[in-house]
Amino acid sequence: MASIHNLVKRLQSYLDDDQIAEVVRAYDFAEKSHEGQYRRTGDPYITHPLAVANILTDMHMDYESLMAALLHDVLEDCGVGKERLAELFGNEVAELVDGVSKIAQIKFESKAEQQAENLRKMMLAMTRDIRVILVKLADRLHNMRTLHIMPAAKRRRIALETLEIYAPIANRLGMYNVRVEYEDLGFYAMYPMRAQRIANAVKGARGHRKEMLNTMKASIEYCLEQEGIEARVIGREKHLYSIYAKMKEQKKSFSDIMDVYGFRIVVDRVDTCYRVLGAVHNYFTPIPGRFKDYVAIPKANGYQSLHSTLKARSGIPLEVQIRTEEMDAMANNGIAAHWLYKADDEPGSPTHTRAQAWMGRLMEMQQKAGNSIEFIENVKVDLFPDEVYIFTPKGLIKEMPVGASAVDFAYAVHTKVGNNCVAARIDGKLMPLSTTLENGQTVRIITAPNAAPNPAWLNFVVTGKARTNIRHFLKTQRREESVGLGERLLEKALSSYSMGINDLPLERVVSELGANGYLSVDDLLEDIGLGNRLAPLVARKLVGESGERQHAEERKPMAILGTEGLLVAYAKCCRPLPGDFVIGHLSAGRGIVVHRDNCKNMLTELKNNPEKCIALGWAENVSQEFSAALRLELMNRKGVLATLATNLSESGSNIETIDMAEKEAALTVINVTISVRDRVHLARIMRRLRNLENVVRLQRL
Repeated sequence: MASIHNLVKRLQSYLDDDQIAEVVRAYDFAEKSHEGQYRRTGDPYITHPLAVANILTDMHMDYESLMAALLHDVLEDCGVGKERLAELFGNEVAELVDGVSKIAQIKFESKAEQQAENLRKMMLAMTRDIRVILVKLADRLHNMRTLHIMPAAKRRRIALETLEIYAPIANRLGMYNVRVEYEDLGFYAMYPMRAQRIANAVKGARGHRKEMLNTMKASIEYCLEQEGIEARVIGREKHLYSIYAKMKEQKKSFSDIMDVYGFRIVVDRVDTCYRVLGAVHNYFTPIPGRFKDYVAIPKANGYQSLHSTLKARSGIPLEVQIRTEEMDAMANNGIAAHWLYKADDEPGSPTHTRAQAWMGRLMEMQQKAGNSIEFIENVKVDLFPDEVYIFTPKGLIKEMPVGASAVDFAYAVHTKVGNNCVAARIDGKLMPLSTTLENGQTVRIITAPNAAPNPAWLNFVVTGKARTNIRHFLKTQRREESVGLGERLLEKALSSYSMGINDLPLERVVSELGANGYLSVDDLLEDIGLGNRLAPLVARKLVGESGERQHAEERKPMAILGTEGLLVAYAKCCRPLPGDFVIGHLSAGRGIVVHRDNCKNMLTELKNNPEKCIALGWAENVSQEFSAALRLELMNRKGVLATLATNLSESGSNIETIDMAEKEAALTVINVTISVRDRVHLARIMRRLRNLENVVRLQRL
């Protein structure tokens, strides 16, 4: 009975005598029920429920939760019925115990299904009463503390489940202390050698760090004293699992992570938090972009604190968290702090409200999930509300925001991988780069040395890194291309005066640049290439009145190579190909749009804006592939599309898009876009397709 006396002593600090008597009554009943039962450690079984009750006492949980903790195994292990418990201890305690109890011996198809069903029941029980999960978390915590006694395989399974389910639940409920202990114990069980090595390294670094911590702590205390602010300054130790996770994710060495010193500054009121922030920013040098205000905008789990990273005068980075006593309790105990601060008339705390909202979503998921395993997979994703964890082929984890695409992942791996990516294998399957990634997927990025970012990627990427790199690349590439194209256009316009750019009078060039605010000739050429300035007009100004035009020269078309890039686009209304007669239209901000010379849109432009139209021709060796559109009328027969695809492939072409225009009983009309090299290649493909027995009619669109 010695151990129950210790618990009673601790309970006297916050429970009244009647409530303590009820807890003792529950203990007596549990002790009798578990008589003769022992844990694997050799201790009497009652030591486990008692340890769970002690963990909940640290959180100042109410007496009914403590009774449920003491009784939580009697339903399953001692054959005591729920009705009997309700009779002895009331309905509320019986419901809590029932919620916490592991499921009875139900036969499942697999171990995974049994685990999933167990967790599903736990989730549903906690949606009815949040205290169920707190008792369950404490139960799991004590089991983790005594895990070393289990066989290795079982140890790893329980540790993995704790890291995958229980630690995130504790995190979701803001219970930092419980989460940290879960992670460290789980880490030791999963990777004992890695955990031991990091633990030894931390121990070794502690001596050198202690001196530095004391110096910095004294500096912070002095700075606050100068401002007349009373506060508790606590040096923060990083826990093993977080060091390991950071080393793994950020590819940092142990010394890089240990070089950052963390302090927690705890004050009395919210306004004092901001005064402290001002004082430390004034005394130390704040690092730009490293300040977060979770006081004004709390995290999803209710966590509140001001975070800032500073540089000490010695140049060492310093992380500070500034919070009130209540926020500190909330950060460490999360939803359990609701009981720590609860007055009878006080409404639910924001953390409590958030937890209830999350559990409401769990109920909704449960209704839509096909089975227990699917439900738990959904819950796992919901436990990481702001991020998904994606694996590289080597098993490294990349943390991505929800909604991230394969392109975001490619840039997260490396900027070069992002810039050169062409496709992605997601869980072994070839998928488009726009595919939204889901938690737990393994992604392999396929790259090509000459590939480049596509402007269309900006429509679906979500990470700042991807967006910034794509924009930067396109901007640089676009400038190079527009300067090159502008130079060609101006050279062509000047050729009608029998001149080149290098023949222009220097004073006229300087005068033109100054009049339009250009800093260099490249800026002028870029504007011409983008279509913002017309080359013939610029040429006339640069040559001056003395220049004499050679009309025959002006009609000489500009050669299109097909590799100009973003500044030369091919009109989708007529889809020009090498071999077609073409004409260009200068479009402001877009460069040249190439049309076939008989295109209706182009004929209208020639009539209305002849100065924006430019004579074009194809260069001799155009190597790029182009898109051509065909309209086919096909007999409605089995395998007709497969035959069509095979013939196109054998002709050296590829289908880009295909859509059904009309469908009747005997005939199907389809529009198909294919890749071809030139007009001759297209003619050869059309001739081959016309010879197929199921093709009734075929025309180029």
